[in-house]
Order: sequence, then C-alpha cells, then structure tokens
Amino acid sequence: MTFLSEQTEPLRRGPTSRLPAPLELLRPGQWPKNLLVVPLSLLGADVDWGMVARVAVTTCAFVLASSLVYVVNDIADIERDRRHPVKRHRPLAAGRVGRRTAVALILLLAGLLAPVLLLSRPAAVWPVLLYLVVNAAYSWKLKHLPLLDVFIVATGFVLRLFGGYGAGGRPVAAWLVFTVLTLCLVLIVGKRRHELGVSGSGHRPALVGYSAHFLDLVLVLCSGLTVVGYLLFLRTESGYAAGALLTAPCALLALFRYLQIVVVQSEGGNPVRTLLRDGVMLTNSSLWAGLLLAFQLL
Repeated sequence: MTFLSEQTEPLRRGPTSRLPAPLELLRPGQWPKNLLVVPLSLLGADVDWGMVARVAVTTCAFVLASSLVYVVNDIADIERDRRHPVKRHRPLAAGRVGRRTAVALILLLAGLLAPVLLLSRPAAVWPVLLYLVVNAAYSWKLKHLPLLDVFIVATGFVLRLFGGYGAGGRPVAAWLVFTVLTLCLVLIVGKRRHELGVSGSGHRPALVGYSAHFLDLVLVLCSGLTVVGYLLFLRTESGYAAGALLTAPCALLALFRYLQIVVVQSEGGNPVRTLLRDGVMLTNSSLWAGLLLAFQLL
C-alpha cells in the first residue's frame, strides 16, 4: 500500500473516536503509560496493601498531570496540528472543543490533582510537580530542539518511576531507572522515525535534526543498553532468584518485535497502541508478567 493510500483513507473517514470530545482531549488512550510505569516500583518489594494503595494514588496523580499536559500541548500546537494529516482530527484542531473549554479542563484537572497530592507522601509529590514543570518547558520551547526533545519525554517516565518509589517508601533501584530511561528512548525514537516517514520535518521542527539512518543507529544503541540494564537490575537489585533471568528472552523478543514494527512495517506512531494491540506483544507481555509475578511470590 502506498503512502498516499495510507493517508487519504483516514482523511476521508475523519475522526473515529466515540468518546465525547472533551474526554478525548484528555487522551485516555495514553493513561496506560502511567498504569504500566508507576507500579514497576513494586518489583522485588515485600508488598502490602498500604503500599499498593499509596502507589495507586500516585498513579492517579500522574494520570491527572499527564492529561493536563496533553491539553496544554494541544492548545500550544493547535495551528500546527491543523496542518497534520492525522492530528488535524484532534478535538481542538478540528474545532470540536473550544479554547475556553480546554482552559476550563486545565483548571478542573488542576483542582482534582491538588487534593490527590495532599494525600501523597512528599517523596511522591515532587516527581509529579517536576513532571509538570519539565513539560511546561517542553511545550514552551524544548520540544523543538533535536535530541533534547526525546530525552525530555523519556524523563517524564523516569519521574513516574521515582513517584512510585517515593509512594512506596522504597530506595530507588538505579538499574531499573536506567532501563526505563533507555526503553522509553527506544519507544520515542521509534515514534520520531515514524513521524519523519509520514509527514517529514514540516510538522515537528525538531525532526530537522534527524534522519532515518541516524534514528536507526540510536534505536540499536538504546535497545542494547535496555537489555543490559534490565539484566543488571535482575541480578543486583530486584531481590529475585537467579531464575528470574529466564525472563530475558521475553525482553529480547519485545525489543525485536518493536524494532520490526518500526523499521520493517514503518509503524510505531503510537507506541501505546502498538504495545496493547499487537498480538505478539500482548502474548509475550502476558508471559513476561506471569514469570515476574511467579518470582515475586517465591
């Protein structure tokens, strides 16, 4: 299928979301990012219900904070999104939500976030606040700077992990933080590669600093670092038995499959959708999670 046929079909159909436009603006499809990352702080812990509850509160805080950030970004990018073949269907760019409604949503989210943070431990509050500050700087200018843009986005996931550790009252596992950072770089660079192939550098100014070949090199480097970091986490910080290294093939298969999707199939524009809808990814992730849970209970 040609590039033209891939892009003109969505344009004829228009938006396909069945969600109310204001709710769609909050990007509920991206909430699994928080559900997947924050609870990683429980790996290897002697978990009790109090710890689980505190981590759940922090997860809710990041859901609210990330939705607030999405609304702010959409307001900042409204004109640029209108020139994009897919993003022009977003609620603000398509005119299905007005600016005043978007600002009201920001105030509502901030009002909901405040009491959630008051219920959280201070060690879990500062990552959320820093996340908001970093993303404000990202929306203002940093997203236009090549390389820095991908590191800023990846930092948001590291802060989620720090929030989980703070909520659980546990020391941070440095190798897990490193693994999350490099894995997120893989996902974000894969997304940038897809954007570069679909719309060139016109929509996102930072893309002028990239080429497909350069991004492929970065993908390979970050993938290798992710595997090394994950193995070191299992061996030195996880508290699992040596048998947990049996999950290494799952990690490798997940990375290989994602690289196949990005490089061979020229997809990967929405990493969350890729991770949650691809059959190979889902099967592998289920096995991976089952093995980790088994070692957690041993």
